[in-house]
Amino acid sequence: MLDIDLREGFFSGERWIDRGEFESRVRRAAAVLKALEVLPGDAVALLLRNDFCFFEATYGANLIGAYAVPINWHATDIELSYLLKDAKPRVLVGHADLLHRVPRSLTDAKSGGMQVLVVETPAEVINAYGLNTEAHVGESIGALWCSLRDSATELRQPSADVIQSMFYTSGTTGSPKGVRRLAQSRDDAEILGQVRDSIFGLNPGVNALVPGPLYHSAPNSMALRAAQQSHKMVLMPRFDAQECLQLIERHRITNMFMVPTMLVRLLKLPVEVRERYDVTSLEYIMIAAAPCPAEIKKQVITWWGPIVHEFYGSTELGYMTVCNSVEALEKPGTVGRPVVGATVKALDSGGAEVSVGTPGEIFGRLSTFPDFTYNNRHEERLAIERDGLITCGDVGYFDEDGYLFLSDRVRDMVISGGVNIYPAEIEACLLNMPGVEDCAVFGIPDDEYGEQLLGVVQPSVGHSLDAEAVWAYLRERLAGYKVPRRIEFQSELPREDSGKIFKRRLRDHYWSHARRSI
Repeated sequence: MLDIDLREGFFSGERWIDRGEFESRVRRAAAVLKALEVLPGDAVALLLRNDFCFFEATYGANLIGAYAVPINWHATDIELSYLLKDAKPRVLVGHADLLHRVPRSLTDAKSGGMQVLVVETPAEVINAYGLNTEAHVGESIGALWCSLRDSATELRQPSADVIQSMFYTSGTTGSPKGVRRLAQSRDDAEILGQVRDSIFGLNPGVNALVPGPLYHSAPNSMALRAAQQSHKMVLMPRFDAQECLQLIERHRITNMFMVPTMLVRLLKLPVEVRERYDVTSLEYIMIAAAPCPAEIKKQVITWWGPIVHEFYGSTELGYMTVCNSVEALEKPGTVGRPVVGATVKALDSGGAEVSVGTPGEIFGRLSTFPDFTYNNRHEERLAIERDGLITCGDVGYFDEDGYLFLSDRVRDMVISGGVNIYPAEIEACLLNMPGVEDCAVFGIPDDEYGEQLLGVVQPSVGHSLDAEAVWAYLRERLAGYKVPRRIEFQSELPREDSGKIFKRRLRDHYWSHARRSI
């Protein structure tokens, strides 16, 4: 039995701050950003792992009507440069060990570059990732966040409008798109907050654990609201299955948001390890970001009880459907029924609503969510709308009771471990590799991640390639999570009459024995 920590407030590793200090930091953070001439509608980029300062900077930007822009720090230098150029942040707040990757051309004050604020990388993050921070000591390119924050006077007059964070999602061409939502009044923002409370089971006094990265929209959405509602909130710098159980027991955790991969890793722990920890404090678990296999969900419900919920949605759509444990057991594979205020339809290629049991492309809209555009790419935003409803390319059907089941994707997207990956970017990179005639990248079943990437390569005539060479080439140019875990070679790839690769035919070989198509 672990010692129970009864303190209220915010925890990360061995660090703790109480709510009063947390709220003061937020107001001082807002003052810092305002003093740096961040204006309403401007962007504040966050190159941060899970840390207190992530909340400080996000809420601080919110108070002055600016967009917080969380950046996936796994991005390559090329990807990072693209994101910063597209978002055009007035300020970048980043962990010290990550900032050496920021192009100096973007921080040149003489050419109007962004200002950089440096956050000392906390010990728990260094330990979790095995970082060697010595390599970049002395290469700081900006002022210290904590020093500016601690010396600032609290901002007392927040902006009249509320701006949500701008998240970047992968696009069909591989170029990420920033989901830039319209401003809301504070009254409308509070209504949306109440919707989030309902989705994540958040009531005043909860003890929340944040095991997922805050640069992803779903854990970010839960964590930002939980910070307002919680008795205590505990950050994990990096998910570890056994450590997760330890924290649940030590802090008497009641609420968590998880992706299916986390559940798989918890279930893979030896039974004797799982039974070592008291998890009876748990009251509400929300799953999202990727379809959760029915068998995995059933096992977790058997272990934790009927406290497991799942929602379906996206960064663009918000929360579309939700189901509880009882519904999940009665209708294995469902992602639930539409939430209050949501319109969800399955449409055929002509835009007509399909009949019960017939698959169609899923379109939806949540009335409490403010409308959005894609940053600098409004034409792509218009392309995904039909009669006021938005799609992210999923295919599914409704049963006779109104429950939604996902079955496929219109767009060529892979969801691996809750991360959206578009193969087009990977294929474009591969096609530039000497000796590659053509290629196809797609998702295949994976017990832990839901899907894993497979790359099928057609070598050019007279060239010999091996998987190690392909991996080495891709790792130099793409973030690690975009590199296919498997590489196979074929002398000829199946093609449609048009010459387009028949990717469905390649995919079906691997999915034919799976119990789901995605």
